[in-house]
Order: sequence, then structure tokens, then C-alpha cells
Amino acid sequence: MKYAPNTIYHIYNQGNNKQVIFPQERNYLFFLKKVRRHLLPSVDILAYCLMPNHFHLLVYTNEKSCAEVLAKTTGERNYCQQKISKEIGCMLSGYTKAINKQEGRTGALFRPRTKQKECFKKGFVRINEQAKLEYALNCFHYIHQNPVAANLVTNATDWVYSSAKDYAQMRNKTLCQQALAKQLLF
Repeated sequence: MKYAPNTIYHIYNQGNNKQVIFPQERNYLFFLKKVRRHLLPSVDILAYCLMPNHFHLLVYTNEKSCAEVLAKTTGERNYCQQKISKEIGCMLSGYTKAINKQEGRTGALFRPRTKQKECFKKGFVRINEQAKLEYALNCFHYIHQNPVAANLVTNATDWVYSSAKDYAQMRNKTLCQQALAKQLLF
């Protein structure tokens, strides 16, 4: 997967054969710790939702985070792209190993390829720039409405494993860069 700076991406994956990827409540929190450890050095998290059998992340790859990553390397131009992809792989692999051990199982937990869609690239004038910004905003709302659409809760803010509560000022968490999300999306 390729990632460019100053770009919003919707990243998502699902359990292999749609299997449950969070068999216990504590697994949701463990996954979020993995997100914080592996992804925050390279991206800003704008929104997230962890569902029983899949997850969604809306992230922003800013120049500063990519520059910091580049400064720590041998000077490879595409390192930011490689670093983010590698960290997603490490995050999912480490999580899978822990769940396999916990559940006494073996094999793949996630589908082979994590999907990512470019939502919006800041600073480039394109004919479809407004459409991409609208897509990013739609992704933001789609991610938060996922538990409602799956009939898991009545209101998006009732789902504990999403950033919807944070944006509704019902919880004070630090994973999402709310000010940045508001600046980029609203």
C-alpha cells in the first residue's frame, strides 16, 4: 500500500471469513493500544470504529509525521509509504498472535489485504477536490454510524469502541486528533 503526506485515508479490514476479531471486551482495548503504538508515530487518527468482526480507521498522513519518519531513515524517498504499511502489518500480525494464543487457535485472523482508500489530499487543486473532501466527511460519519447500521446500538455514541463518544464530548480520550479533524473535514 502506498501512502502520501497530507492525505486522508480510510483504512479497514475484516476478520477472515467474517469471523469475530474481538472475542473478548479486553481485546478492543488491546487493539487500540496496538494502533497507538504502531500508527501514531506516522499518522494522525481522525476517527475509528472497532466492530466485532472488522475495524475502520480514518487517518491523516501529514508532512511533519512523514518528515520525522524520513529523518530517522537512510533517506529513502518512499519510506513514509513503506513505514505505514509495515506498521499496519506489524500491528495486525502482533494482534493476531495474541488472539491466537488467547483463543488456542492458529491461522489468519484478518483478511489477507488491509484496504485503504485515499479520501482527500490537502494542498492540491483538482477538479474533484470537493468531491474527495465530501467523501472524507462521509467516511467520518459512516465510520461512526457503523454500529447503528449493524443494529448493535441505537445511537452512535452508545458504542464504546468508536471515537463518536469523543466527538460528542462524552469522553475525553486522546487517540483522535479532534481539532485537526474539524479543521480538515468541517
